[in-house]
Amino acid sequence: MKLWGGRFRGRRDPQFEKFSESFSLDQRFVLYDLRVNLAYVKALREARVLKPREAGRLAAGLEALRRKIHRNPVWARGQAAEDVHTWVEAELERQVGDVARKLRTGRSRNDLVATEMRLYVKDATLQLERALVEMLAALVMQARRNIQLILPGYTHLQPAQPILFSHYLLAYFEMFYRDIIRLRECRLHANELPMGAGALAGTTFAINRERLARELGFARVARNSVDVTCDRDGVAELLFACALCMVHLSRWAEDRIIYSSPGFGYLELADAYSTGSSIMPQKKNPDSLELIRGRAGTVLGKLTGMLAVMKGLPLAYNRDLQEDKAALFSGVDTTLEALIIAGRVTATMRIHPERMKAMTQLGFLTATDLADELVRRGIPFADAHAQVGKLVQHCTADGKTFQDLSAEEAAQFVPGWDRGLHERATSMERSVARRNVTGGTAPKQVSRQIAHAEQLIAELQRKLG
Repeated sequence: MKLWGGRFRGRRDPQFEKFSESFSLDQRFVLYDLRVNLAYVKALREARVLKPREAGRLAAGLEALRRKIHRNPVWARGQAAEDVHTWVEAELERQVGDVARKLRTGRSRNDLVATEMRLYVKDATLQLERALVEMLAALVMQARRNIQLILPGYTHLQPAQPILFSHYLLAYFEMFYRDIIRLRECRLHANELPMGAGALAGTTFAINRERLARELGFARVARNSVDVTCDRDGVAELLFACALCMVHLSRWAEDRIIYSSPGFGYLELADAYSTGSSIMPQKKNPDSLELIRGRAGTVLGKLTGMLAVMKGLPLAYNRDLQEDKAALFSGVDTTLEALIIAGRVTATMRIHPERMKAMTQLGFLTATDLADELVRRGIPFADAHAQVGKLVQHCTADGKTFQDLSAEEAAQFVPGWDRGLHERATSMERSVARRNVTGGTAPKQVSRQIAHAEQLIAELQRKLG
């Protein structure tokens, strides 16, 4: 069965049939297709295109199809059709007869697939948001559990300043929370109805689009029929949201790959999310993290591919847009799976406080504290910076830390060296405590940040049900 063909003669090349089919992908839309068709039956009845009895038969047939699909999860196995819309109409005609041919009145596959795509985007963003909330909860749980633990903070992957480990975890909280905001924006933009736009020019039948929008749960009706039938901004936006989320996950994974290596040893992955080597018995590899990092590249590729498809299309619909589903399904599925694994890795990882503490003694993390104290004593920062830099150079040459210096030795480079400067140089706890500004790493500030994060998570969970 085709939804077209009256002006064609002869058979099409079977290879082209295989090349052009989309049923293998858009079968995932089947429940959306049934839902939209059911709402459209009501709209056709109200427009007096269908008689009440015809509308009843069509509605019953669509409901029977829905039950059949729910009963049989592998319903699509062995089925053949050009696309899911063709399959639904053919199955409906087998059940209710020729009245099924009236269902196509005043509509096109163009506005039908655009409507179903938006319904999918709305649902997919909710799924992703739920997975992100689980990730946020795991991060905050670890932050709360390790609230006093101090970590060497890095820039350029070089030791920089001491920070609370919980403050470090909350940095990823901020990234993933922004991902949730982006998903909500995607949902907002997708919340408009294309049905009734027809192929591109609208319909001559009196379809009440506002009522149809309410029936399908859309907030508004698309204003321009030409735009909405070929608009795939929602696909690109969601792929961008997924790609950026995967970038965040990739950075998160990279940190944990580094921090779980013996050279750092700050944390250890649970065995459930690690693998071994086929030749080296001692190995415990962070494959779950490496796969997340690798698949970030895959999602970035899907976004790039979709934008390339869209960039040169004339108005309105073009068959190139059939490529949207492969990109979107892959991007969403990959991101969702990665988020679920990442949340579980975070919740189960083991922290090694003693290793972090030992590493804070390396790298002269309190050098800025020393320079800041000299500024408070009236020395220009540029001069203070130079004095402390020379002290660090001396320590490095002699294989010493600030803790190893005698007062006389330190005074050669920092005149006026005393117990106060020694305390600035050697106390990580006081270093983090001094950064008691909004957004800083001081325990008071981080406690507030954790409490605020827990409040945000509770609000998100309440809204998501």
